Amino acid sequence: MIPTQILDQVTDKCSEGLALALACDEDGAIMELQWCNKAFTKITGYGFDEILGRRGTVLIGRSMEQGDHLNIIEKLMNWEQFSVRVLNNRKSGEQYWQKMSWTPLSDPATGDRWWLCSLLELEDRPLEPVMRQNLEAKTVGPGQIADFAETILRLEKENARLHELAKSVVKESKEDPLTGLANRRHFEVELKSWIGNLKNGGSDFAVFYIDLDRFKSVNDTLGHDAGDRLLISVADMLRRLTDEADLIARLGGDEFVVLKPLGDSALNISGLADAIVQEMHAPFAFEGKSTFCSASVGVAIANAKMEIPEQVVADADMALYHAKSQGRGRWSFFTQEMHAEAIASKRLVSDLLVACEKREFLPFFQPVIDAVTGRITGAEVLVRWAHPTRGLLSPAAFLDTAASIGILKRIDEITFSYLPDMLAKFDRSGVDVPRVSVNVSSGRLADPTFIHDIKRSGINPERLAIEILESVYLERIGDVVHWTLNELRELGVTVALDDFGTGHASVQGLLKIRPAVLKIDRQFIQPIVENETARALVASIIGIGKSLGMSIVAEGVETEMHARLACDMECDYLQGFHFGKPMSASDLHNKLIETRGLFWSPNAAEHGMRRSGLSA
Repeated sequence: MIPTQILDQVTDKCSEGLALALACDEDGAIMELQWCNKAFTKITGYGFDEILGRRGTVLIGRSMEQGDHLNIIEKLMNWEQFSVRVLNNRKSGEQYWQKMSWTPLSDPATGDRWWLCSLLELEDRPLEPVMRQNLEAKTVGPGQIADFAETILRLEKENARLHELAKSVVKESKEDPLTGLANRRHFEVELKSWIGNLKNGGSDFAVFYIDLDRFKSVNDTLGHDAGDRLLISVADMLRRLTDEADLIARLGGDEFVVLKPLGDSALNISGLADAIVQEMHAPFAFEGKSTFCSASVGVAIANAKMEIPEQVVADADMALYHAKSQGRGRWSFFTQEMHAEAIASKRLVSDLLVACEKREFLPFFQPVIDAVTGRITGAEVLVRWAHPTRGLLSPAAFLDTAASIGILKRIDEITFSYLPDMLAKFDRSGVDVPRVSVNVSSGRLADPTFIHDIKRSGINPERLAIEILESVYLERIGDVVHWTLNELRELGVTVALDDFGTGHASVQGLLKIRPAVLKIDRQFIQPIVENETARALVASIIGIGKSLGMSIVAEGVETEMHARLACDMECDYLQGFHFGKPMSASDLHNKLIETRGLFWSPNAAEHGMRRSGLSA
């Protein structure tokens, strides 16, 4: 088998201009150009994009004689194979002599009729054809007969060569060069045909949308040759599992699709989906090395009752997304609930973009209390969305979507913009909120403009703490994040590690990030009242943080007993519903005025003033 790369070079380096045109069944002279090689664009002067979709008349220049033009039209109308030598024009208007050949083709699978056009640029004006000269002669000698025979043989060979080349080009226009499956364009043509058949009373069919879950990892670890070999093996697997009536296509990258008639039993559909997922669970080996690359599959059914059958591929894609969101390496069937979720997601995206323009995001504050004095020592800033119809929304309702469309930076800017004025208002009221802390995603930490945004906000850096979720995965933070953390410290910003114990952090990770504050997640604090093992675990975490010189915050303090125990275990700060739920700036202001900043009254005799010199 000739390598695809060699065939590509032949097509690109061929000096003969070649083009394919899809013709009208009723009239061969009516056509649209669909493909051409580099030589064709060089000879005609038209770019590839200027050729695609144009009528064949673009190849008829103003210098072509009317008789030649009519002769070409007549032969095209009659689907004749022919060659002419004519004076023509390039796009620029430059005249040149060319040999133009036309070969009719047909696709037995679809019934489509095509033309292969071949152009050769001639150096000089061609001589009168030998045949015409000989026909005008009164006598024909033996030598001339031999010349005729040689000319006829040469033309037959040329026609055979053009026909084979045309077949190769047509095949390449429909076939994925790596796997030999149908390519995206051929799939789209076939899908239209299947849908047309469905609308005319044909059978229902299923669409399987298949995506490899760890394909990039295979390319990164084993190389692109291994990635290509994996794609070929997946194509072979799909051929083996499907029937002759099914259509398999590679849409590009690691995406495949299968069209399958529904048949008599739905088990045929679920069985194929199961088989694909199970086969992909097996390890993939390449040159003595092995890896795993599972597949997720989305399945949707096209039936005659659908208002828009063309939506079936998007439905299968939606089911694929659902399968991936459920953990990958599985298949999912499209449901109307998914459709409703997709509509809601699109509406949420639109509402979020409007919310950024209208600045509908507001900071809420949850107090952080000094465990020794009971006074407020700071407040965690928690963003809320004042949605015009749904009311006040917590971050869980919108932050993931905001991250996916890249507007977290804008939400941060809006939130930060409120803080300087609010702190100033607190100060004017004579109540002390020494510091506010803000949660920051890994994406924002990796954004080099984050430091600039903090400076531009106008907030005093020494009154700001940045809380990093432990799920950032401390052992793998990159150079940009390290630079950001160092710049924060240089500014005087406090760095805190939030939700410690819920993710992947190790002591080595803590040493890398060097937070000044360690926040113990609420799921560890909640059971300490009743569970001795939980108390021992929290004590260990506190010991690790203290040994590294960190201040400790207990999150999820909901009762007086939680507060007492956390204080006894030498937590420095307390945060939770016992001291207040997240509240608006005005509510916090009123609370501070009412309490003068004292949120709790620990028993001084029992707990002492062990750490009265600490400040958050």
